Amino acid sequence: MARDSSMDVAFTPAVKAVQNAKGSREIYARMAASQPWPTRVTPDLAGFIRRQTSFFLGTASADGQPYIQHRGGPAGFLKVLNPTQLGFADFAGNKQYITLGNLSENPRVILFLIDYENARRVKIWGKARVAEDDPALVERLHIAGGRRRAERAIILDVEAWDVNCPQHIPRRIDADRVAELLEERDARIAALEAELARYRP
Repeated sequence: MARDSSMDVAFTPAVKAVQNAKGSREIYARMAASQPWPTRVTPDLAGFIRRQTSFFLGTASADGQPYIQHRGGPAGFLKVLNPTQLGFADFAGNKQYITLGNLSENPRVILFLIDYENARRVKIWGKARVAEDDPALVERLHIAGGRRRAERAIILDVEAWDVNCPQHIPRRIDADRVAELLEERDARIAALEAELARYRP
């Protein structure tokens, strides 16, 4: 079914009915007409995606049973293939295959990415497919230096994305980033001490 706006990927008739009842529908209708959610990956979003080391992937079965899965890896493991397509390598896990089963009957997904250090979160809606027999694509998505071998690729066709407000995002910094900041601090202290030593009698 064709959508009137990219925001209709989330604002279903039921959602719009609740917005009407709660008094927010007019605001979002104006937004949909003047500033709908982007449907293509911008350079800013691409940079944000490249810096992430984890994301949450939401899927649902054909009858609507939801499931959410955490995916993690080194920065850049979620790749921007082109302005409307993302992809990542899928590795062996606990062999429950809930995500793969859901995608086999319902391609609709949502990615939820959170940058805790800078208090920013992004939602990406789309349709995903599993590529089992495309070794070239799997190799393209494989993480350089990774110890595990990817079993398949998962490709997401982007339908819309939106940036959430930063409210209530806990501020956290990755351990590697903390070590980097401490190293910068120690180097700065050493430089200042050396500078002070030049002026001592």
